[in-house]
Amino acid sequence: MHIYNTISGKKEEFIPVRTGKASIYVCGITAYDYCHVGHARSAIVFDVLVRYLRSLDMEVTFVRNFTDVDDKIINRSIQEGISCSELVSRYIQAFYDDMDQLGVMRADIEPKATEHVKEMLDICRTLIQKQHAYATPSGNVYFRVHSFSSYGKLAGRSLDEMLAGARVTPDEEKEDPLDFALWKAAKPGEPFWESPWGKGRPGWHIECSAMSEKYLPLPLDIHGGGQDLIFPHHENEIAQSEAALDKQFCRYWVHNGFVEINSEKMSKSLNNFKTIREILSSYPPEVLRFFLLTRHYRTPIDFSLGAMEDAEKNLKRLYQGLEAMEIALSKTNWQPGKPDQSQMEEVQKSAQGWKDSMEDDLNTAAAMGYINNLMHQINRVLENKSLNKNEAGRTVLRQSLDLLRRWGDVLGILRRPPAEFLRELKVIGLKRKEIDSDKVEALLEKRREARKAGDFACSDAIRDELFGMGVELRDTPQGTLWDLS
Repeated sequence: MHIYNTISGKKEEFIPVRTGKASIYVCGITAYDYCHVGHARSAIVFDVLVRYLRSLDMEVTFVRNFTDVDDKIINRSIQEGISCSELVSRYIQAFYDDMDQLGVMRADIEPKATEHVKEMLDICRTLIQKQHAYATPSGNVYFRVHSFSSYGKLAGRSLDEMLAGARVTPDEEKEDPLDFALWKAAKPGEPFWESPWGKGRPGWHIECSAMSEKYLPLPLDIHGGGQDLIFPHHENEIAQSEAALDKQFCRYWVHNGFVEINSEKMSKSLNNFKTIREILSSYPPEVLRFFLLTRHYRTPIDFSLGAMEDAEKNLKRLYQGLEAMEIALSKTNWQPGKPDQSQMEEVQKSAQGWKDSMEDDLNTAAAMGYINNLMHQINRVLENKSLNKNEAGRTVLRQSLDLLRRWGDVLGILRRPPAEFLRELKVIGLKRKEIDSDKVEALLEKRREARKAGDFACSDAIRDELFGMGVELRDTPQGTLWDLS
């Protein structure tokens, strides 16, 4: 497998430090608000990465942290008149609720920053001893950026470039504008911990260095997060960890692209975000997951309700194909027949294409294309009156269904019973389009009675009325089926 490494700026073959084992650390949420679609993308990207590596029989240890002390948390707790711990507990539970719906697996280890203050203080002491950091009279501790010669190697920036954009307020005690906080002296009313420099709390960057070192052997195989974390967060992690430990911190740095609205990054600071729970009030969770996998993880993805509707239609078509396959394979009257070589070759081409896509920097967008290719072959079998009655067709369907299930396990899609998912689509679709479901059911029952009585004029009038409401009917030998038009 090849993966794009931010620090080298190119795709590299993924070779873990320990054969057959992979260590992955991903920066989690700051727990002060509900998660938005950008958080969902990052969580799903690394969920798929972990799933794929495990599908290769690799032993993966996955750590994702929670930031539970931070300026945003403190300010929000003051606004709401509750403790930081109460606020954090609320939004960590909300995170779990959202991710569970999206099918995002729990990490193996999910540490909180406040549970690792001792480890952070140990790093601060080591850095001060090595003269990579210094304490100020007020009780702050700063990292000396100029003491770490390779600072900027992840972001690809020189110190001069960074210095040009740095600002220092008159009351700051920094030796250099680029120096960053490892430990912050406590302000009145803030949570605090005792330290050699007085009461205070950790800076943001130090927490991930402490927690990754505690739970995973260094160097890490993969450290991940959104592109906005490259600088300064991940750059600072490298500096403080490598300066303290005198060894490489991480081998592969993996960053996902932004979710955008109108070509602008979705974020709380710009007030242009959509929370996950807002979206899930109108669409099934799997539709959002499917949508986020339709672009390569490093590229921006533009969120819109139109794009969500397209994703819903495509996912619905795949589930309809799965349902048709299950119905076909449940038949007992299959006739003898040799496997169709051309059909089997097409199935194998799709299988190889999917594998190649995933091994090429986790290209889920291309992998989705091969899912569509395979479904096209499946539909050809289902529509072929000779193939769908003999063992040749059944062989193709069985192998295709096995592939789709395995791919679905990696991508976290196509794992529900088709009839159940399609039924949920209808229910949510009626709600989203503000169609009265009780009225639809009443009209359907009235139409059944009209057809039974031979009153086809009435039956057609009801069909037209339903179509005007956004409901389309299809009369089949098994009965009348309906769907949203």
